[in-house]
Amino acid sequence: MQIILLQDVEKLGLRGDVVDVARGYARNYLLPRRLAETATPARVAEMQKVDAQRAKHEARTSEQAQEIGELLGKTVLRFEVKAGPTGSLFGSVTPSDIADEIWRARKVRVDRRKIATDPLKRIGRYSVPIELFQDVTVEVKTLVVPEGGELPPEEELAMLEAAEAEAAAAAAEEAEVEHEEAASAIEEVLTEGESDSDVEEDDEVSEPTTDAAASDEHQSPTAA
Repeated sequence: MQIILLQDVEKLGLRGDVVDVARGYARNYLLPRRLAETATPARVAEMQKVDAQRAKHEARTSEQAQEIGELLGKTVLRFEVKAGPTGSLFGSVTPSDIADEIWRARKVRVDRRKIATDPLKRIGRYSVPIELFQDVTVEVKTLVVPEGGELPPEEELAMLEAAEAEAAAAAAEEAEVEHEEAASAIEEVLTEGESDSDVEEDDEVSEPTTDAAASDEHQSPTAA
């Protein structure tokens, strides 16, 4: 079925894209999480109209791209987002978010697919490369700021990131140890089960021998 993405979805598309997906994937995941909406003809036409309107403000020549590049080179984008104590975001700042903020601040349209950055997942100061036209690229300063606060110095940001990486490594190591312990416990149970099975087999083999001995004893007087 066809849907319109309401947010950037990794390996699927960017916000505003009309994409075909499996009906179950849409109904069980994308739609309930408000990552997408059903692509009705009216909604698709509405979005195409918006895109056409914005396209009028897109660079159409190298000269226009140079002018836009000068404007964006002086622009500082600012995103205030919810973040944890180590600077990790509860979410991310995506290429679509950056394109929308450029439109809001400068009424300039840039192709979201020409914004050369992965989603930003930490607070910090970034220079985001954007291709405006063939051989015309600009780096736009972008600040990702904790909601209701300001960015700490670069040294502190580096310390926060290092602390989070250390914590993640410790958690991964602990998970690995727990996995090994669980695997060892399972192997021990299986080994005990095999041992019990071997004992039962030995008992079953020894029983016929006893019966045979008893039969010999019973037949001995007759033979005499």
